[in-house]
Amino acid sequence: MKKYKSYILIILSILNFSCNNEVDLIIVNSEIYTANENNQIAKSIAVKDGKIIEVSSENLVSKYEANEILDTNGKTILPGFIDSHCHFYNLGLDQQVVDLRGTTSFEEIIERLIASDLNNQTDVILGRGWDQNDWDKKQFPVNTELNKVFKNKLVVLERIDGHAYIVNDNALELAGIDQNTLVRGGLVLLKDNRPTGVLIDAPMSMVDKVLPEKSIREKVNALKQAQEISFSYGLTTVSDAGLSTEIINVIDSLHKSEELKIKIYAMVSVSKKNIQRLKETGIIKTPKLNVRSFKVYGDGALGSRGAALKKPYCDDPHNYGFLRTDIKDLKYYANEIAGMGFQMNTHAIGDSTVSVLLKEYQKVLNDIEDPRWRIEHSQVVDLNEFELYNDKILPSVQPTHATSDMYWAYDRLGKRIDGAYAFKDLLSQSKRIALGTDFPVEKVNPFHTFYSSIERKDLNGYPENGFQIENALTREETLKGMTIWGAYFNFEEDEKGTIEKGKSADFIIIDQNIMKIEADKIPNTKVLKTFVDGELVFQKDAL
Repeated sequence: MKKYKSYILIILSILNFSCNNEVDLIIVNSEIYTANENNQIAKSIAVKDGKIIEVSSENLVSKYEANEILDTNGKTILPGFIDSHCHFYNLGLDQQVVDLRGTTSFEEIIERLIASDLNNQTDVILGRGWDQNDWDKKQFPVNTELNKVFKNKLVVLERIDGHAYIVNDNALELAGIDQNTLVRGGLVLLKDNRPTGVLIDAPMSMVDKVLPEKSIREKVNALKQAQEISFSYGLTTVSDAGLSTEIINVIDSLHKSEELKIKIYAMVSVSKKNIQRLKETGIIKTPKLNVRSFKVYGDGALGSRGAALKKPYCDDPHNYGFLRTDIKDLKYYANEIAGMGFQMNTHAIGDSTVSVLLKEYQKVLNDIEDPRWRIEHSQVVDLNEFELYNDKILPSVQPTHATSDMYWAYDRLGKRIDGAYAFKDLLSQSKRIALGTDFPVEKVNPFHTFYSSIERKDLNGYPENGFQIENALTREETLKGMTIWGAYFNFEEDEKGTIEKGKSADFIIIDQNIMKIEADKIPNTKVLKTFVDGELVFQKDAL
């Protein structure tokens, strides 16, 4: 009997050993940048049940039995990219409107709208992506021609940064906007004492209220389209900077039905009502959704001269910009959010706004151990206030903003440009920095982010020596800013952001090694495969 039991134990131990060594996927013959603490470069990964079982410099095929073995023939593997500041849902919505990017005049905008209207014939025309800084005449337009061509339609055209509209008179009338309209945190631009149709920041919400509500199908399609685009660029997690609780619920439902597989760190658009809602629910955490932060809107944008500056704009000497949320409300939000144990992430472009936030954050966070509150953009910082950033107050920045703004930023700021887009200086203070794109303000492509971060040049290689090159990040810092530091900013560093044992199998295979190749080749990098929790969610070509 004892002998019989011994045989059973031996057989069970063999079976158990066999089960423990079965995995879903082994990847071999790769150059794997783990982005871990030691910047380890490995050759092989084993994945089981969506997790990384082992990372090794040896071929793991001899150690595990795999359902699938993938030989990449020396291709580069990186952790899945995390875009730390974007507008994921808005990217999807943008696929449903007229694309106005790259227009060189208001006349060209009219032409694009006419062409689109011939095909669609709708009562409401929406467009996005114009930037008057790209036009020969760099002034905001007047809507006279818009009124002539589309006199019976409602037209709303959003600036590329999302901080200004051009609308026709129909939209103004429906929204109740005229020459006497005054709204805190924004401007209705006038000419000859009548509205031009250009609205900066706060008055835009008056127009939003008269636009037709999106159907649930349109919302779902927008999220799915945004996911498809994101996966094709190797994004596995996106931090959406400003979502309604309604859209967050739609995202959660799509995650549960597995129609949406991308991981989302959702910053809830701040309001007193939403604060009360989240007080009741507390932090919401699922395998693919994390809701523990609020997006607060500090000021406007530099391009539309709505960013709040300590001194006037050099090219508009009577204009200081403005706070979109007044200081009293900022203090209220800060105290409420701190009391909830949530993260406060505030849009701050101008040095006045950054200054206010640094000081208010500091007061509120004094006794909180690990808040990780964020200043989104941290775009223009007073040279005397960099030292106020630390491990509690973190900068979330967008490298491509520097290389798209550099053509006109000096005109706005003058010598204050020395404290603008200062990523290396911010990193030296906070020890970590999160990188994003702010898409669809900028293009989704994270390889543009990588290139701008290390070279400080636009895609044409300008300027030759880099824009304020002293604030460039290294390739290692940039990779971490797009992976593990992004995870850290989201309180998710224990589950993602590096290719390490026990973490989610979120990684990408790319066609060239961005850690070694000549810098000017980086923007042309293509993603070959994207994996989320070990599942292949995008494939460009078979390896």
